[in-house]
Parts: sequence; C-alpha cells; structure tokens
Amino acid sequence: MARSAADAPPDLSGLLDLARDRRLDMKPVLLRVQTDLFRAAPVRDVATIRAFESLACGLIPTVDSATAEIVAQKLAPLADTPQSVLTLLAAHGGGARDAVLALSPVLSTELLDAAGNGPELDAVIALRHDLGRALVDELSQRDEPDVDLALARNTTAPLAGPALERLVERARRRPELAALLLARDDLPAVDLAPLYLQASRERRAAIRDGVAARAALRPQGRAGMRAAGAALTAFAARGEPERFEVALGEALGMPGVSFRATEPERRDLLALALRAADLAEEEAVFIFLRLDPSIARSVEAVFGLTELFRAMDAATARDLVASILGGEPTARSATPEQHRPAHGPASPRLRPAAAPAQRPALPERTRKAR
Repeated sequence: MARSAADAPPDLSGLLDLARDRRLDMKPVLLRVQTDLFRAAPVRDVATIRAFESLACGLIPTVDSATAEIVAQKLAPLADTPQSVLTLLAAHGGGARDAVLALSPVLSTELLDAAGNGPELDAVIALRHDLGRALVDELSQRDEPDVDLALARNTTAPLAGPALERLVERARRRPELAALLLARDDLPAVDLAPLYLQASRERRAAIRDGVAARAALRPQGRAGMRAAGAALTAFAARGEPERFEVALGEALGMPGVSFRATEPERRDLLALALRAADLAEEEAVFIFLRLDPSIARSVEAVFGLTELFRAMDAATARDLVASILGGEPTARSATPEQHRPAHGPASPRLRPAAAPAQRPALPERTRKAR
C-alpha cells in the first residue's frame, strides 16, 4: 500500500541546509526541536528513525554540553533511539554521558567504550535501577567512595551477601556511607550490626532484635567470664580506665581491642561489653557510677546504660560487641547437660548445667567490711 503524504517522513533537507549556515548558530535549536518531535511521535517507523538518526548524528558533535545533556535526558530512555545517537552523546562527555549511562535501557559495548572508564562512570552506573546481583558485587569490589555512596543511595540495588559486607565494613570509617545504609529499610538490621553506634535509637533496637534472633539459633554455653567482675569493678573504683579496658578486652577474648567506651557517642558499648562479660547488674551499675565522672554525673546516662544492660542476654551482647569492634565472638559450645534450641529464635533460653558460683563482693563493700 502506498504511503500517504501524512505518513511520509518529514523532509529535513531544509533544516540541514539551515544548520550549515555559518551566520546562524541554529544547531542547538534544531537538535532540541527534532528531539522533541521524535520523542512525541506516537509511532516511529524505520524511515522516521533513520531520518532522525541522520540529522542527530550530524548535529550532536557540534552542539554545546548543556544542549547535549538536555537531548540525552530525553533520548536515552527511549527504546527506539538509535545506538549511534546514544554513542555520540556518551562520547560528548559530562552530563550527556551520565544521562545515557543512567537512563539507557541497554548499555552496549560500543556505548560503554564511547563513554570511557573511571570511578565517576561507575558511580553513575551504580545508580541504575536495573542492576543485578553480579554487577552490584562487581561494583562493590572497586572500593571507590563515590561508587559505594551511589550503591547505598540506590534503593533498587540488591545489596546482600559479600557486597553488603564490604560496604558495611567501609562504613565504619565513613559516616556518610553509614548514614545511607542505616536509612535503608530494605536491608536486614542484623547485617548492619557493625554500624550500631552510628544508628538511631529505633534502628539500634531493630539491630539488637536481629542479633538476638541469630544468636538464639546456636547452642549457647556459658563463657565462664563471671570472675571478671571483681577485676573490672576494682579498676573502676580506682579510676583506672586504661587497665579497665585491658581487663575487659581479655574477659571477652578480644585482647588489645580499643573500646573507647567512655566517649559520649560510644557509651552504649560499655553497657554491651559488660553484659557480654556476664557481669551482674549491680556490678555494671557500680562501674557506670565509678569508671567515668561524666557518666556518673548524668542520671539519664546511668539509667540509659542500665536499661540497655537489662535489655539483652550475654550471648546477644557478645555477638553485638564483636560486630561493632570487628572481632569474632567468644567461642561457644553447649555442654551435654544444656538444652539445644531446635526451632529458631522462639526456642527457650538455655539452662546452665550448674548454678553459678557466688559473686565476689564489690570493692566498696570490701572496704566497709574492713
């Protein structure tokens, strides 16, 4: 069937002649107008696509960066846009290149070659909404700050497994990355445990719940650390924070670790570590009151730390402290006399094989007895 005049592609020869007129810089205008017409066309047949391709490929190398970026933002999402046009836009660099990389439905080899390479390009690709797990894993291995931030911002990126572990580990030292990861509600709270001290109060509670559920899946045995209470309370009573920290690290099986638990933003770590060391509540409160004057002078701080101490069992606290400090939890093994949970987090807590030994008296009580 013969095509009607209305269906025929527009005659663009006059526009091309106008574009070649050196007295007028009409190229940006022509490109933007034809881009809008191409984008608004209800149907784009082969002839229309070829005519637009011929015009666009002639104009793109001649236009300024701002025009190229505007055109790229309009053309990159269209499936009918010729690859040759997108390749020229990518080669233009700057915002045009970034728009093509971010919005093009398909990233061909030719297009990527035209765009070049480098961390800034990887960061743009990391913001795409069609990333698969393999590409996310590959991007996370680049260890580039901008790429990591882009992956964390991209809530459609499937962060899990080793890729998430890498980003969380780097986020320990990068507050902006930590904030982005903690703000994502699609990530399991338990996987964000190393960032506990940077989290909000609500996020911390979710992390504790996740760590507790995971800890309940394993057979638990007492770590045999109750005797540490005497040494820790003695160092606290004498105002020796350095020796206190050394003894606490040894009690948890993490010698040499730096707690810095008296720093205001790390105080929760003190309560968690004392719970992990299986101290009695009265011993923990004694330490809160004697170890650091800034804690003792704040009723709110003492009550908050005590409440946190009560909020979890020793196994959960050990896992959480190990995650925060980047170490390994103290080895655990259930004895034959202990119950082994078989049905996950809802299982009953383990019963100790024998009653604990009587706790030693606190240092102040010893002095009063004398």
